[in-house]
Amino acid sequence: MKIAILGAAGRMGRKLAELAPAAGLEVIAKVDVADGFDRDWPSETEGVIDFSYHTALPSAIDKAAAEGIPYVIGTTGVTPGEQAHVDAAAKKIPVVQSGNYSLGVNLMLELVRKAATILGPEYDVEITEMHHRHKKDAPSGTALMLAKAANAGRAEIGAAVDGFTYGRHGDIGERPDREIAIHALRGGSVVGDHTVMFAGELERVEFVHKAQDRAAFAAGALKAMVWAKGRASGIYSMRDVLGFS
Repeated sequence: MKIAILGAAGRMGRKLAELAPAAGLEVIAKVDVADGFDRDWPSETEGVIDFSYHTALPSAIDKAAAEGIPYVIGTTGVTPGEQAHVDAAAKKIPVVQSGNYSLGVNLMLELVRKAATILGPEYDVEITEMHHRHKKDAPSGTALMLAKAANAGRAEIGAAVDGFTYGRHGDIGERPDREIAIHALRGGSVVGDHTVMFAGELERVEFVHKAQDRAAFAAGALKAMVWAKGRASGIYSMRDVLGFS
């Protein structure tokens, strides 16, 4: 399968290009705005993996939809307007969209959802994430996925919230019931650390995932690309790719 990588000059782009041959994928276009990279993908491209900056997503996925080729999105920080392009493209092509492509994180999502259902709103949910100092969006897409997983578990018992709390500052008063809070840390060269804490009156339960190498994310995205080939149009997640759905 001949693929194009968008955001090829970045950390993830380089790792994807390195690991693609072992996944049976041939990279025929490395697209990026940086010097020395392709500006577009050729007509023989059979699939696209996008880890570019989110502002580049609409035009790229529109092009893929017009060409009828599958699209894997690793881009985070996508705005509602940009997501509308994704939703429209998914009516024509298979789109895999995830804030994190690692097996461990996707297993963690399942565990967090289940824990939220069992522990209930009596346990306060706090999520922290830390990434390298160069990451531009906050909170991470993975942290948002974890918050949504916790909220989905809460929804099963009628205790969901309408929105999340992002950090705290000033005289904010006591913590409200049912609140789900997310906190973002940035520094150094951290690949990606995520913790979900369920804090009760008598005990605390924590789920922790620490990425040691970007290969964990790249391998999942490449697996998603292979999986997406030949699928019906629609938006899929790594839960679908891994058979959790």
